[in-house]
Amino acid sequence: MTSAEPDLTRQAASEGLGTLFLVTGVVGSGIMAQTLTHDVALALLCNTIATGALLSVLILIFAPISGAQFNPAVTLALFSLGEITASRAFIFVAAQIAGGVCGTFLAHAMFSLPILEIGEKARTGTGQWIGEGVATFGLLVTILGCRQSGARVVAAAVGLYIASAYWFTSSTSFANPAVTIARALTPTFAGIRPQDVPMFIAVQCAAALAAAYMARALLTNQTITQGKP
Repeated sequence: MTSAEPDLTRQAASEGLGTLFLVTGVVGSGIMAQTLTHDVALALLCNTIATGALLSVLILIFAPISGAQFNPAVTLALFSLGEITASRAFIFVAAQIAGGVCGTFLAHAMFSLPILEIGEKARTGTGQWIGEGVATFGLLVTILGCRQSGARVVAAAVGLYIASAYWFTSSTSFANPAVTIARALTPTFAGIRPQDVPMFIAVQCAAALAAAYMARALLTNQTITQGKP
C-alpha cells in the first residue's frame, strides 16, 4: 500500500458503512413498497429503483476508499485473482456482513418494527439457484469488465445491472452473501428464510469464482481494481 492509499481501518469502515446503507435501502424500500401497495409487481419495481439508484451512489462515494465492494462475492473474486490478501479479504467480508446485519436493524427501526426478526419467505429450488448463479456471475462480469473505465462507469453499470437482474432472474438477484444473510433477519418484502441462505451463498461464491476465471482468461489487458480509473 502506498502512502496515498487509505489505511485498512478506513477501508474496512468504508465497506461496513456502504453495505449498511445498501441493505437499509433494500429492506427499507421493500417495507415502504409493501406498506403502500398490495401489488407485488409494483412493490418489486419500487424495490428495484431504490436499490439500483442507491448502489450507484454508494459506489461513487466509497470507491476511492475501499473499491466499494460491499459484497463478499466480489471480495472473493478479487482474492482469487490475487488482487487482495487473505487477511484483508477476511476483514472486508467481516465488515460487509456486520454492516449488512446492522442495515436490516436500521430499516426495522425506521419503520417501528421489532429490531430482530427472522425471514419467512421461501426462496429455494433449482430455478432459484440457477437464477442466483446467473445474477451473481453477471454482476461480477459487469464489475470486472467495466472498471478499467473508472468508478463512474462502474457505478452506472452496476446500478443498471442490478435493476435489470431484479426482473430477469428467478431469485430477484440477491447476488451478495452479506445481503443474503442480512435479508434472513427480516420477515418483510425483501426477506428470505434462514434455511435457504446456505445454498444461495454457495451458488453466489461459485458464480463469483467462475466470473473471476473468465476475467483472467478474457480480460487480461484490463485494470483489475474496482473503482480506480
